[in-house]
Amino acid sequence: MSLPQNNPAASHERLLRWKYPKNEWRSQTVAAMKITIRLVIGICLAASATVLAQETWQGALSRMPLGTNATELNRTNCTLLMLNAFQSNAVVKALIVLPGATDELYFFRRANAKLTNASPSLLDAVVALTNQTYIQATFQPPLLLLHTTEDALNVIAVVKNESTAAKLRQKPVPDRIVFNDSGWDDLRAVLNRKLSVGLRPFADTPDSWHFYRHNFAACGVTEWEMLEVIALANKTKFTVHWLTVDFQLDQRSGVTPGIKNLHAP
Repeated sequence: MSLPQNNPAASHERLLRWKYPKNEWRSQTVAAMKITIRLVIGICLAASATVLAQETWQGALSRMPLGTNATELNRTNCTLLMLNAFQSNAVVKALIVLPGATDELYFFRRANAKLTNASPSLLDAVVALTNQTYIQATFQPPLLLLHTTEDALNVIAVVKNESTAAKLRQKPVPDRIVFNDSGWDDLRAVLNRKLSVGLRPFADTPDSWHFYRHNFAACGVTEWEMLEVIALANKTKFTVHWLTVDFQLDQRSGVTPGIKNLHAP
């Protein structure tokens, strides 16, 4: 039975049969099928990559349950609820509560935000804080910063050893890391076991006495990004040496928000 004349596949098959001997025709047909399959797989992977590239930090946080029936965020529950709610995802690698934001919660005690959803997400919490308090949210990929105008958002890093810095930018930090209201000595004890460099200053030394306490959750960061997270959280700058990284207090200071509205105790 002859193949239909208007069938493109049949026409292609007849051309292959005419051009190549029987065995070579079969190999050419198999090769063409493999190329087609690879092309389809490539298109699917490209489409998936495009979808991932279009993901936003808001979308990522919207899928993280806050895990509470609380109706208000305040100094007694805010950081703990939000940091515990942070989950591993492809967009946001760390959630950091900077010193200006912790001042609003613990020092000025004026950061109170109502939650209106019955089952709030981490995004709901961020939106509530940014809409109802002086706390702002800034995404510096892959880090999400909760801060105020008091905070400097660019980390000062001095590299004395380029080889060490290059390795830090490549090496991932294992596990999910959460610090809530933690001091330098506690942080150093944990991260010295997870990083390829030693953190300085040493424990129980005056050099760290004026560091802010650490409030952040991180998952999937590189070692370099972890150093940036630490510096943002405790208001420091750092210097990379061969085997160590030294943190020093960052003296930069912004403007405290709403200073005219503060009431004397």
